[in-house]
Amino acid sequence: MITIRIATINDAELIADISRQTFLDTFASQNTTENIDKFMNETFSKEALMKEVGTAGNIFLLAYDGNEPVGYVRMRENNNPPELGNIVAIEIARIYATVNSIGKGVGKALMQKCIEIAASKMATVIWLGVWEENHRAIDFYTQWGFEKFSTHVFMLGDDPQTDWLMKKTIVNAL
Repeated sequence: MITIRIATINDAELIADISRQTFLDTFASQNTTENIDKFMNETFSKEALMKEVGTAGNIFLLAYDGNEPVGYVRMRENNNPPELGNIVAIEIARIYATVNSIGKGVGKALMQKCIEIAASKMATVIWLGVWEENHRAIDFYTQWGFEKFSTHVFMLGDDPQTDWLMKKTIVNAL
């Protein structure tokens, strides 16, 4: 059974390690070693990732299968792209499952918790960016009711890549 909990500053090193490993597992085979290395060393360093945990506006969730950490989410508040204007929205900045846990309900459990958190914060929209070549992720988000509303450039090392911006309207029960 997958359980989800909100992470604390004490989880920073674990989150950084999971972040780096899941990123490599997901994207290394589709990108050059040079661009992956540059991104990992300059933007996605362990130190930079640890600093994010506990920073205002960030919410981190950890997924566990028993006692084993199998995924995580980083949500950000107050980071709307211009296309969303000033509505109350929350971003899923990262959502990853470890390679051995893909297909075991980790993504589903994390997404459900993200939507619950967005609703509890009275967000109108939950949104995310996803690389246009990450078809498995796009299919997952589409199944959850996310729709493409824009694009933006994501720099992976020296490679400008196109991310789709996708959103889902949150229905808040009053």
